[in-house]
Amino acid sequence: MSEATERPCNMPKPVLFDVDNNAKRDRWKETARQSHADLVSSLSPSSKASSQGKCGADEKVQVSKDIVVTSEDGITKIVFNRPTKKNAITLQMYQDIKLALKNASTDNSAITVFTGTGDYYCSGNDLTNLIDATGEIQEVAIKTAMALREFVSCFIDFPKPLVAVVNGPAVGIAVTLLGLFDAVYASDKATFHTPFSHLGQGPEACSSYTFPKIMGSAKATEMLLFGKKLTAREAWAQGLVTEVFPESTFENEVWTRLKAYAKLSPNAMKISKELMRKNEKQNLHDVNAVECAVIPERMASEEYSNALMNFMSRKAKL
Repeated sequence: MSEATERPCNMPKPVLFDVDNNAKRDRWKETARQSHADLVSSLSPSSKASSQGKCGADEKVQVSKDIVVTSEDGITKIVFNRPTKKNAITLQMYQDIKLALKNASTDNSAITVFTGTGDYYCSGNDLTNLIDATGEIQEVAIKTAMALREFVSCFIDFPKPLVAVVNGPAVGIAVTLLGLFDAVYASDKATFHTPFSHLGQGPEACSSYTFPKIMGSAKATEMLLFGKKLTAREAWAQGLVTEVFPESTFENEVWTRLKAYAKLSPNAMKISKELMRKNEKQNLHDVNAVECAVIPERMASEEYSNALMNFMSRKAKL
């Protein structure tokens, strides 16, 4: 997919050499003021929405045992909480995360942060989601594609600063989603791996678009096509990670910084994010749709079936 093209500006502009110049300039200023007011209004939750899903200071909300949400110090924290399964994402966790993001979009926090419990950040999708699925493969594939499209859309549309605190290895969708985050802080023990070709799958979470933009087509190819695993330092050098911290000081340094960021003006940050992303949003939704449309074909392929059987075989030997 190509990068976003510039769209024509429909806002009236002042005409420099016109006998009615002052009047036109005044109308232009009024239009600009109204556009700004409309933008602020669109980013501010309605009074009805504001009364729903709010989290007060120090309030803890456990969406489920596998996704834990806390809200304090201006930060809503969404935690992958399956440490014995390397925080692999189940189908239920997809729903839990969507609910957590919906609530976080209208709560009192300034920023929203994802992190993991234990040694892993997240090992991606739990493949037993598909092994345990019932029904015809085509039906399962279509449902999977629809669920993924809705899930990724929640990240594309999220209005507040979205930060990943990558405390350990990240795999699959846990990596590809990072292209939709506003900042990514990583421990030096973190790694980033997208083994899609090994699994007979294609890239998702808009990574076929965001990764080439972030790191260039050659480096994106190494990750998405050839499954190269990146260290935290390599991911930083290629622009996927904002900053890397030593494991020994990671938690203290990152959370101290995020607490300071959470004291900044929430509405100003939302407006700035909207201005930075508005020309890309439709592109991202389009890419998400195309990537998800590939899923049924991939899931019906012999490559995918063989990869799933290999996974089951390895799991049985454990």
